[in-house]
Amino acid sequence: MDAFVIQGGNPLRGEIKVNGSKNAALPLMAAALLTNQPVTLEGIPRLADIGNMRRLLIELGVDIEEQPDGLRFQATDESASHARYEIVRTMRASICVLGPMLARRGIARVSLPGGCAIGDRPVDLHLRGLEALGAEVSLDSGDILVKAPAPGGRLRGGRVFLAGPFGPTVLGTANVMSAATLAEGVTIIECAACEPEVVDLARLLNAMGAHIRGAGTPRIVIEGVKELGTAHHRVIGDRIEAGTYMMASAMTRGDLTIRDCPLDALLATWDHLERAGVALTVIDESDPMRASIRIRGTDAIQPVHVTTNPHPGFPTDLQAQMMALLSMASGNSSITERIFPDRFLHVAELSRMGARLFRQGPTVIVSGVRELIGAPVMASDLRASASLVLAGLAAKGQTIVRRVYHLDRGYERMETGLASLGADIRRVREEELPLIE
Repeated sequence: MDAFVIQGGNPLRGEIKVNGSKNAALPLMAAALLTNQPVTLEGIPRLADIGNMRRLLIELGVDIEEQPDGLRFQATDESASHARYEIVRTMRASICVLGPMLARRGIARVSLPGGCAIGDRPVDLHLRGLEALGAEVSLDSGDILVKAPAPGGRLRGGRVFLAGPFGPTVLGTANVMSAATLAEGVTIIECAACEPEVVDLARLLNAMGAHIRGAGTPRIVIEGVKELGTAHHRVIGDRIEAGTYMMASAMTRGDLTIRDCPLDALLATWDHLERAGVALTVIDESDPMRASIRIRGTDAIQPVHVTTNPHPGFPTDLQAQMMALLSMASGNSSITERIFPDRFLHVAELSRMGARLFRQGPTVIVSGVRELIGAPVMASDLRASASLVLAGLAAKGQTIVRRVYHLDRGYERMETGLASLGADIRRVREEELPLIE
């Protein structure tokens, strides 16, 4: 396994370009299962989760080719229907093959998914949504087995309510919306997720011939069609990657320009950073989803009260990074987690670096300190890893972040990008650490 060795204290300066969104790319790739025609996706990031999804799609009969303008996906063998545990256990987003495979092939068997240990994320809403379209759902040897109704094997349009105890489900919305494109009749999804990744998936599906309206609102209407065809689509920029770099610049008192920033999807993040005293400037927003912005840090980060919420609220995937930033604020902040109430594994590790954090149920009180101190820390999940890297960049002394394979799931060679901005960061094998420490 790899680790990062970070010597803190260098302000980030320069320019960086945001990669394509992982959270958008995975359902977009799964959409190739809805047709036997080629689907080309431009801007797919090179990440561990993307590699796992590629392996899964290949097992499900999809040919994948590198093209000058992106990755070309084409389902050439539609006889396979089993997403095996060996692949699915590596990432929870594997569940997004369920709806497309069911709609096109009439049957889908998907192992109960794995992924980050950030709290309970049941797939009940996915299954209830597919049942509303006429699917038969059962559990068989640890696999979810879903069959389209007989005779004919075609789903039927229906009314689907997707609200859960912690808000709408993004991947559940993607699954039901994808399945409904080939269903007979009209499907209405109420309390649909409004995330930009859902909007991006709807754009691709409509380009393939689907009839979807309302994506980005709590009510999505899908008129089923008999078949979908070819399309070429560019993946939106990764709003979580962009937000992470915004906070990195703020924490290190840097001066960073971010290109291809999905600004229109980051308004809550922008608002909270402004309230924290960070200087943000829009350079170019002719395309608000691919804007150019400038972020300059401050000597006095102001305390802020943050509550994560479904989009367009403050994103749960930036909660850990925001906690790292506010740990250096001049006063007391609070962070309340409304999406995954147990998503606080980073609290103990940030505390090792001198952060003063006090958890009370789904809320953490953050009492700002003058400086963080470098320390050996352990990454527990993808976004927690990012928060520890940010803390290490701003801390006094050396920080070693172990188990950065979590980070590789969502950031493409993060250390290379940060080093190009002036950070003292390098990747090493963990067996080299005794020599370094």
